[in-house]
Amino acid sequence: MSTKTEVKTYHRKSLVLVATSMCAALYAVGAYATAYIPSPWGFGQFRPAVVIPAFFATVFGSWPAAVGAAMGTLTADSVKHGTLHYGSLIAAVPGNLIGFYLFGYIVKKFSWSRFILASNLTLTVANLIVAFLYVFAYRWLYLSAYVNPDLTTLAFISVGLTIWWFVTMLPFVLLITPLLIRAAAMATPSIVSEDLRTYSLRKELPKTTFSLAMLVPGIIMLLMGLISTTYADFGKLFSLKGATLTAIQILFYGGGVVLSALGVMIYTGQKFLWQKPPIKEAGKKR
Repeated sequence: MSTKTEVKTYHRKSLVLVATSMCAALYAVGAYATAYIPSPWGFGQFRPAVVIPAFFATVFGSWPAAVGAAMGTLTADSVKHGTLHYGSLIAAVPGNLIGFYLFGYIVKKFSWSRFILASNLTLTVANLIVAFLYVFAYRWLYLSAYVNPDLTTLAFISVGLTIWWFVTMLPFVLLITPLLIRAAAMATPSIVSEDLRTYSLRKELPKTTFSLAMLVPGIIMLLMGLISTTYADFGKLFSLKGATLTAIQILFYGGGVVLSALGVMIYTGQKFLWQKPPIKEAGKKR
């Protein structure tokens, strides 16, 4: 009995190690692929590759995703800059580590509702940590990039960066990750939990909850766009000028329209690939 337990534990540790390495490698490649698409502030990257640690957090748990995401983002940023990137080490590493550990913790007992909660909460918390650490700890304190800064302005920049990351990441996580989860549950059922197999293969995604997960951020984005065009001091608060302010306004309106439209389509019954009727597990009798 003890021998079987030891073998099982060894296999589990080996799986965690392999999953962590795969997550780090895939995330590094995915993050680097879009590393040269910046935010309207000129720093902070467009990163749809967050679907990778979100997937690993769901399938393999908190630590492989958290450590893999931290290693992957540091690798991608350092390769881009040609040396160890201290901005990534100071801000992105702790943000990804905490964020995707939280993601895995929430979906440990998997359900689609928990997955939706984890997606929204993780993208909010992780991006907030990265944004504030990058602006305050790295750019202000480490680089001394701001001379006699207005701390309120720096806070608004951090919040703006958080919002930009959130709205550009959420659709990818909610639209692509469920498809990857179902594919993994079908292809390798032995390495996923019973909860994950049950919900990903036999249960429909909750239409109302999933719709609101898109619709609410979409409406917020539209309101932000409206404020940005009608409130005279909006650009000053977020340190945005000219073309940069126009770009963030387009982002708010565009992101709001896309998220709201997806939310309405889901609620009214539009079927996406990952919303097809649940698939029966391989080997099960029909």
